[in-house]
Amino acid sequence: MYRNIIAFIAVVTALPLWAQRTDVPGRALSYDEAVLMVMENNDQIRADRYAEQASLKQKKAAVGLRSPQLSLSAGYAFMSDDIAVDMNGLKEPIGGALGQLGQLGLPVPPTLTGQLMGADWSLPLQERDFAVVGATLKVPIYTGGKINAANRAARINMEQSRQQSAGNRNSLYTTLAERYYGLSLAMHVVDVRSQVVEGMKKHLEDAVRLEQNGMIARVERLYAEMKLSEAQAELRKAEAEAATVSAALAGTIGTADKVIPVTSMFVLSSLGEADDFKAMAAEYSPLLKQVSMKRSLAEEAVKVQRADFIPQIAAMGGVNIYDYKLTKMAPRWAVGAGLSFNIFNGLNREHKFSAAKSTVKQVEAIEDRVFVDINTLIDKFYNGLSTVSEQIDANDATIAFAQEYLRIKEKAFAEGNAPSSDVVDARLNLAAAKIARLKCAYDFDVQLAQLLETCGVSERFADYRSVQGYRAID
Repeated sequence: MYRNIIAFIAVVTALPLWAQRTDVPGRALSYDEAVLMVMENNDQIRADRYAEQASLKQKKAAVGLRSPQLSLSAGYAFMSDDIAVDMNGLKEPIGGALGQLGQLGLPVPPTLTGQLMGADWSLPLQERDFAVVGATLKVPIYTGGKINAANRAARINMEQSRQQSAGNRNSLYTTLAERYYGLSLAMHVVDVRSQVVEGMKKHLEDAVRLEQNGMIARVERLYAEMKLSEAQAELRKAEAEAATVSAALAGTIGTADKVIPVTSMFVLSSLGEADDFKAMAAEYSPLLKQVSMKRSLAEEAVKVQRADFIPQIAAMGGVNIYDYKLTKMAPRWAVGAGLSFNIFNGLNREHKFSAAKSTVKQVEAIEDRVFVDINTLIDKFYNGLSTVSEQIDANDATIAFAQEYLRIKEKAFAEGNAPSSDVVDARLNLAAAKIARLKCAYDFDVQLAQLLETCGVSERFADYRSVQGYRAID
């Protein structure tokens, strides 16, 4: 009966593993291939490309501020009355003057006097309805530096967009390392848990046989059955975790296929000096560059506010292209220059100028703080990597001891000289040591990715697999 129970447990245990490893299609993918897929398929990368295109268009728009501005306008008006100059009120004084000339003996023809006094002395200037189509040209001559500041700000914004994209790419490298090597870790843990289950089944078989021969008590066999059930539960948990990480990795690289990582986790015996990473951060960190650019933008804002204290000069001209019933007295074209200067606006510009200078000081303080924080992060990750690298050697020694201890306990149990619990504990200790070693390798790879992200050189992650002191962990 015990043999039937063991066979049933073995079949039930093997079902999820068999389904996972044979029925579900998988795509073997190296880390370098995963990087290429992320750069091609990730939504964040596409969004960053559009952001860079937008900033480039904004830069071109700023260049246009230097160009002449040509505008076309059209208008139609209908007034209540015609526009005219009414001089009929002058008839009476002028008629009186002509009469006095006659009295003085000067000849004034009566016909001429009658015509003048009978005429309408109203001079039409503009009919009540008219339309005009005109063009206006404006050329900025001097704006106090506003246009130059706008162009510099546009260039800074474009570079800032590039650095934002670089920072997002670095973050994606770290996310990929976490999920790619996280899946590798999860799959290795599944293998270790499978080995534990297989070992527990073998141990249960031995316990059944020894119980039948009267060499161990029934409780020893029951203990083995209980630990086999716990091991199966741990295996199912490990499989579920692997499935979760697999889905996350597929989402990151943009594929619907199940991914099987083939690039091994690794550790390095030496990383160089921490100051080398700090020098890289000072040169390449997108975060530091973005803060520096924010300071430059704040300085340009000061120049823009300062321009409000300076007169603005522009040349302008206009021409009527077409008109309808427009008075002939109106000029057909005009050119000129204009100057504008705001003398007083309630101290508005003074306060804005002061606020812009305060913003520069604020960004400078933030820049100093970010520099310190980045160096602190580098020290943290660097020290963490050194600690993990040292732990790998300790893990190797622990695994070697656990393997030999398990061998001894299994031999003693087979001879009836050790309880079942000793064998079970020895096997679990060996599994824990193997998982701890794998976890150390995963922590090393993730912290290395985080360190390189902090330095702004995440794309160099794969290069560390070819440096001296490289050691693959499987």
